[in-house]
Amino acid sequence: MAWALKLPLADEVIESGLVQDFDSSLSGIGQELGAGAYSMSDVLALPIFKQEESSLPPDNENKILPFQYVLCAATSPAVKLHDETLTYLNQGQSYEIRMLDNRKLGELPEINGKLVKSIFRVVFHDRRLQYTEHQQLEGWRWNRPGDRILDIDIPMSVGIIDPRANPTQLNTVEFLWDPAKRTSVFIQVHCISTEFTMRKHGGEKGVPFRVQIDTFRENENGEYTEHLHSASCQIKVFKPKGADRKQKTDREKMEKRTPHEKEKYQPSYETTILTECSPWPEITYVNNSPSPGFNSSHSSFSIGEGMVRPRLTIYVCQETLELREQQQQQQEQKHENGDSNGAFFVYHAIYLEELTAVELTEKIAQLFSISPCQISQIYKQGPTGIHVLISDEMIQNFQEEACFILDTMKAETNDSYHIILK
Repeated sequence: MAWALKLPLADEVIESGLVQDFDSSLSGIGQELGAGAYSMSDVLALPIFKQEESSLPPDNENKILPFQYVLCAATSPAVKLHDETLTYLNQGQSYEIRMLDNRKLGELPEINGKLVKSIFRVVFHDRRLQYTEHQQLEGWRWNRPGDRILDIDIPMSVGIIDPRANPTQLNTVEFLWDPAKRTSVFIQVHCISTEFTMRKHGGEKGVPFRVQIDTFRENENGEYTEHLHSASCQIKVFKPKGADRKQKTDREKMEKRTPHEKEKYQPSYETTILTECSPWPEITYVNNSPSPGFNSSHSSFSIGEGMVRPRLTIYVCQETLELREQQQQQQEQKHENGDSNGAFFVYHAIYLEELTAVELTEKIAQLFSISPCQISQIYKQGPTGIHVLISDEMIQNFQEEACFILDTMKAETNDSYHIILK
């Protein structure tokens, strides 16, 4: 005798399940959730959702960006939930940035089958350093002749076309690429974060940088001036192997925290997603020339059109052994003959706008071809040869076109100096 088992139709099973789920959900209203229950907010708090949420601007959470750039380096675990991610890089090491076409079907059809241009920059994260970026980078250039801040590792990169590095813009590289094809560019950052720190007692924190990518499409004249997308991420750069040690230190610190404290921090992600930002600099690109230089950004301190007079001009001459000997000879000749031998010394003009000790430090650093962080203190030689620490108020009381001899004295640390104005 054959037995036949009647199975309910699929629709009946689904309907029955929905009814049971709905009844059970109603029965829980007004009661506390059990230990195994969860809410949608708990689901959204999972790391995978946090990463996606943090990669979008707060006021455009549902916006789909045309491109996505992914830096293949892990983020620090010591970053609080609502703060921007921070990624540690080793000086000179090649890191991959994947250039992904994130367009929806039918979006931006004008770039189909065409190339786009991306400009990479390493810029300062702190607003204070952004205002003096030109001086900071020029000081780095003079202290590291022949070196670049940012380079492309061309042999390792895939899909990039016509890569260029302008010799006058050490922190900028650019190239063309096809969004329809796999594109990965490997970058190398050669400056370290502590090179731009005002050193005092050693062990100072390095300043954060930003890796920024601005992408453009061609206009009717074949010039890449039509802005499409900009994104950036925050980084710190350490001496070789230093980034690995810092990542390990942060991880060990987080492991020592209580579970409650850990909830305030975001986990470390294996890659870093660059988040949308404003173009850099915030001006319209003109002509098909290389990337805009410092003079076209708001951070430039060069004298532009109009030749606006600086607030204060002083003249300085670097004291050398030859200069000391000439001064001594002049004094002796003047004492004997009542006249000097007519020797002259070359002075350099320093133009000050902010009238602060920080600004004077930066300008003198340029003159000595060193980084500002290598100047520990600046003194003015006072009565009886005493050394008076330079302050903002003292600079504001300098006479217009005052002349000074600059003497240097090795500071307590090996790589910094004291400057004396005589």
